[in-house]
Amino acid sequence: MKTRVAIVFGGKSGEHEVSILSARNIFEALDRERYEPLLAGVDRKGVWRIGRDLSFLRDPDDARRAAMDPSAPAVLPASGGPGQAVFLDLRDGQERARVDVVFPIMHGTFGEDGCLQGLLRFLEVPFVGASVLGSAIGMDKEILKRLLREAGIPIPRFETVRLGENTEARRREILAALGLPLFVKPACLGSSVGITKVKGEEELGPALQTALSFDTKALVEEAVPGREIECAVLGNDDPKASLCGEVVPTHEFYSYEAKYLDEKGALLKAPADLPDWLSDRIREMAVRTFRALECAGMGRVDFFLKRDGTILVNEINTLPGFTRISMYPRLWELTGLPYPALLSRLIELAFERYRRESALRRDPGLSGGAEG
Repeated sequence: MKTRVAIVFGGKSGEHEVSILSARNIFEALDRERYEPLLAGVDRKGVWRIGRDLSFLRDPDDARRAAMDPSAPAVLPASGGPGQAVFLDLRDGQERARVDVVFPIMHGTFGEDGCLQGLLRFLEVPFVGASVLGSAIGMDKEILKRLLREAGIPIPRFETVRLGENTEARRREILAALGLPLFVKPACLGSSVGITKVKGEEELGPALQTALSFDTKALVEEAVPGREIECAVLGNDDPKASLCGEVVPTHEFYSYEAKYLDEKGALLKAPADLPDWLSDRIREMAVRTFRALECAGMGRVDFFLKRDGTILVNEINTLPGFTRISMYPRLWELTGLPYPALLSRLIELAFERYRRESALRRDPGLSGGAEG
């Protein structure tokens, strides 16, 4: 029998439309000889709906208008027993679909930050990508950078600002510590949503206000002059790194618009023009980063390469984009793993981790009762 795969996408974050684009590509590329895909979309209100073909998606080629069919059945994900999940119709409680593995591609808040992964762990169904801890770490850029610093992995200088701390005194401290220019971003968001490049002192306050409208804490980072290099990582206990790619923005920086709305918003060079020895250093650092941040399955590690050759880790994306122009699948294609084979490998890794975790003991095996 074919493996039934639920592609979970959409969600309540600012990356809803981008997630729909990724879901379409995955749905189209899955090997139909091995897999039977199901589209499981979460609308902006958090309602789950399912569809079995691309008619479920509306305008999936346009990130401005991408949506799902609001008339599709509203369902509730539930356990179908160990190793399976079911979707129950909210109208009558009847089972509408049963799946063997979940491929989450719900970018951003509630989908990439450990919330969805926690639900899937509770349902005891295999799923692609990092688990609860790795997802939460990867989403929280402050915690991510603290752990990398502890692991001795070089990162840009940064400061954290929480709600209520956007004061003149705090801004003066940040400017004294980091100088200008700066980047201000929400600590727990992706796809460059809410990011501002600050060039003048008077711009810092409004930039923080923007970032703190998306999250309860903001990250202020030094602007690092140089090149933006990306490397894809694949695996569980023995992760491997792809060839490196380079992002050359045509905008002020690699913004949401440059990534998804403007087809000419950035030039993606893959592979990057790097000497072998430097490429090898970056790939080795990508694997170290992946391990240090408790990741599994997949991750795209983003670097800054300074003009003097210094390599700094910017962040990791635990659910990277799978659109037509996304760097993660593109890098693996260049490394020798075509898109359909990459998807199959990710599903295999999901089952591998599920089997390992299912073999762990849950019963403490106490005899004679616990002492009071």
